[in-house]
Amino acid sequence: MNFLFVPTVYAQISDWDPTGTGTGGCMVDGVPTLKCFEIVFQNIVYISSALILVVLFVMLVIGAFHYLTSLGNPEKLKKAQGTLRYAIIGLVIFVSATLILIIIDNLFLGGRGKILKFQIGE
Repeated sequence: MNFLFVPTVYAQISDWDPTGTGTGGCMVDGVPTLKCFEIVFQNIVYISSALILVVLFVMLVIGAFHYLTSLGNPEKLKKAQGTLRYAIIGLVIFVSATLILIIIDNLFLGGRGKILKFQIGE
């Protein structure tokens, strides 16, 4: 038995050519077109959102660790509280921005869920 687990990492979230024939997606006869910028933008938004959430989680863990290991030292306690405060502020800003975009999508764009998908010509 092979117990080695090798995770697969994809370079992009959205596929250039979902049909695999060279005629679907943003490809025309196997050549990328200007419409491929939609996929690049979607991938940037997805990856940056994931990176932001990972950084916020790490900041929360580091802040909590410093808070627990401050041993009542006012200087260390203040530094840990600052780290936690900024991590929570960052999380609130990220969630608020996402909610604002969802509200704009529902109120003005018909709630189709396409606000984070940059689409040319639709």
